[in-house]
Amino acid sequence: MKKDEFYMDLAMRLALKAKGKTSPNPVVGALLVKNNRIISEGFHRKAGEAHAEIVALRKAKENAKDSTLFVTLEPCSHFGRTPPCVVEIIKNKIKKVIIGMQDPNPINNGKSIQILRSQGIDVKVGCLEDRIKPINEDFTKYITQKLPFVTVKVAQSLDGKIAADSGDSKWITSDKSRSVSHDLRGFYDAILVGINTVLNDDPLLNCADKEKKFFKVIVDSNLKIPPKAKILSGISYGKVVIATTKDFTKNSKHKSLSEKGVIFIKTPKKEGKVDLRFLLNQLARLEIMNLLVEGGGKIIGSLFDEGLVDKVMFFIAPKIIGGERSVSSVSGKGARLIDNAIQIKGVQIKRIGDDLMVEGYVYRNNNKSR
Repeated sequence: MKKDEFYMDLAMRLALKAKGKTSPNPVVGALLVKNNRIISEGFHRKAGEAHAEIVALRKAKENAKDSTLFVTLEPCSHFGRTPPCVVEIIKNKIKKVIIGMQDPNPINNGKSIQILRSQGIDVKVGCLEDRIKPINEDFTKYITQKLPFVTVKVAQSLDGKIAADSGDSKWITSDKSRSVSHDLRGFYDAILVGINTVLNDDPLLNCADKEKKFFKVIVDSNLKIPPKAKILSGISYGKVVIATTKDFTKNSKHKSLSEKGVIFIKTPKKEGKVDLRFLLNQLARLEIMNLLVEGGGKIIGSLFDEGLVDKVMFFIAPKIIGGERSVSSVSGKGARLIDNAIQIKGVQIKRIGDDLMVEGYVYRNNNKSR
């Protein structure tokens, strides 16, 4: 590994320490190197706190002069929750800046690079870019499309079922798979489920980190949610969002749930149901940068049909459930032809005990006429 790549790799590892905690900001790590020695380091911990570069500069103090800054993402040049980092880099007389990837935010996108170069600072862009881009894939979509990055997570049998025809669904995958699956929630701003999942399973959808800014989104077109559902109880934490097509302002259920802190989003009707694209846009307005979809089959199928899924994680148990009326993990309209089936790229397969976890990204340049 080349020297620059070695230091950028360390900066990336620093950035990942705050994965799932910085939304709606990206994760960023930074190192200051002088005379082939790391003199300070930093990473962005949460929105509103100092950016990675500033943390590293503050630690180095006057020793920062003539050092090289390694930073995973282009420094900011604008005022947001914090002042622009590029000003401090110039003020501290940094000699060289090596950047992992250019900032996808249109407000900044390349501007800091130009400013730094105009001040005589040597700037290199794209060090380990192929590895760094994925750690902020959610931020990139959120900031450029005003939509959250959507990951579908499924626990299913080998034949693609998430429940028997009786409705029984606990438990298909192993304890170890469920533990890994539950831990994933800590990396997302929100979990989304359809109302049938609430009615059939009555889940809490809690995240292990009680201090995390966290949302639970229920797609409930006809406002069927029972007032005594666990997700609305005192043992549930995080904000609950209910997406519906009903005029909830005249609904007594709306009043009682609002008093519990539930956020309501009324969407236009699309084929009689919640308009999912409209909903995702509204979730982005709540600064939900990434979204973990946990079911059921109908809502997952609808998200695929609408082209709104970015990533999939399927936990597959070596079990055969069978049955024509058993519940499939993906429903919706589906593909009319095999050639129009959704393709998954960048597939990774991991063994979790006897279960398999298949992970990959939705390929966007096909299935145009599903």
